[in-house]
Amino acid sequence: MRSSSRPSTVEAPLRRRPQQPDRDAQEGRRRRAAQLFKEGHTQADVARILKVSRQSVSRWYESWRSGGLPALKKAPRTGRPPQLTAAQLRRVERALLKGARANGYSTELWTLRRVAEVIAMITGVDYHPGHVWRILRGLGWTRQKPARRAAERDQEAIETWVRERWPELKKTPSEIEPG
Repeated sequence: MRSSSRPSTVEAPLRRRPQQPDRDAQEGRRRRAAQLFKEGHTQADVARILKVSRQSVSRWYESWRSGGLPALKKAPRTGRPPQLTAAQLRRVERALLKGARANGYSTELWTLRRVAEVIAMITGVDYHPGHVWRILRGLGWTRQKPARRAAERDQEAIETWVRERWPELKKTPSEIEPG
């Protein structure tokens, strides 16, 4: 498991994916739009300046016009609150970045079950292995498949075959003399 910005020798790494804009950043964008509305900019101008859709700006404008700046605040978080705090998630991520062997496993291969065990060990919170994937996605990690190579692979024989035999097989019918 690894982040694309951090090197690791793990067999089944996870790679960070770009994060969605956070709710604070989205609220900041709406507040900036309100400021631009006050300055007299048109909705089309605001959309261009903030690089957002005109439909979004139109919704923001109607909210701002009817309720002022408080109407543009972010909505409270919905759903069940998370069991892990941000600090606990950082501790889990640091442990995962150390690798599976550093966490007591015989190989560097991470599985959802192993990640669930590490989470329980560090935080005391038990997660079903099937749910662990959501936590990893929330951290911005994606699944990576290990490259498979045969243990008996003979690199020298492969290079010889590519250099000598492949050109013979690759010849097109026009290169072959009529027989």
